[in-house]
Amino acid sequence: RISIFGESHVGMVGVTLDGVPSGIALSEKSFAADLARRKSGKRGTTPRKESDAPHIVTGVFNGRTTGAPLTVVYYNENTLSGDYRNLVTHPRPSHADWVAMNKYKGFADYRGGGHFSGRLTLGLVTAGVVAKLILKKLYKNKIKFDTVLSEIGGCANPDRFPEIIEEALRTQDSVGGIVECTASGVPVGLGEPFFDSVESTMSHLLFSIPAVKGVEFGAGFAAARMRGSEHNDPIISPDGTTATNNAGGIVGGLTNGNPVVVRVVIKPTASISSPQITLNTESGKPEELRIKGRHDACIALRAPVVVEAAAAVALCDLTLIARSLRP
Repeated sequence: RISIFGESHVGMVGVTLDGVPSGIALSEKSFAADLARRKSGKRGTTPRKESDAPHIVTGVFNGRTTGAPLTVVYYNENTLSGDYRNLVTHPRPSHADWVAMNKYKGFADYRGGGHFSGRLTLGLVTAGVVAKLILKKLYKNKIKFDTVLSEIGGCANPDRFPEIIEEALRTQDSVGGIVECTASGVPVGLGEPFFDSVESTMSHLLFSIPAVKGVEFGAGFAAARMRGSEHNDPIISPDGTTATNNAGGIVGGLTNGNPVVVRVVIKPTASISSPQITLNTESGKPEELRIKGRHDACIALRAPVVVEAAAAVALCDLTLIARSLRP
């Protein structure tokens, strides 16, 4: 059970994980590698610099998880809230400003996107680290994750990614991308049909990531253009290994022992510097909006570790259910 809290420009953001088994070795250093993968700094990411130092508040004693709720917080240190004042009356197109204003009757924190900010993905990455440590202990380090940014702006050639990013920056625009996550070493039989299938469990988590607009497994949407003779994966080994993996390692909602392959669509960042048209909520008329603030030209650059975290959490949860270890 995961509870994420905080807003982009308040004192802190964080996560509480309930149901973590006891005895898992964990310290602040355990999060360093994945947090580094999420950090800004690369060309095309936000200029906002945060230390993103994790602080374990509860659930760890003498370097091991206790079985009690595990809480980790991150302090917000570099905020420029004044950049967002005009969004009170001029909600950003394709951002959560307008819907949040309506749902919460004008009381939502709009600074930096508030609770809808990508900053909240720190909690997901934290949960993913813990999930991978649990999987490592339960499966003796057999499950491995390989997550890559496979496409940016419609281009699948990584050599061209920098020029696509530069073009977006030059035109004060943004681009989206596709992240592909492969989990190998996953055992046969994880998943609980129908409503807790591997696809539905993992997709639920993946769609909670801000900016995710599509999820596919294996051949995915391409399967609609294939025949059964093309899409079917011949079983060629007693351990269930298949000649192809169009199913993405999942059949009937259950893992089949082949690598679990999921691809996730990340939309272009909604906050762009070029002028846009939006509603002036005071006048009731559309007018030009110029967005201030520090935003990613391609949020997909920082998304692979977040996607991997969601996939790891799903596989961890399904494992704990299968082994009756989750309370």
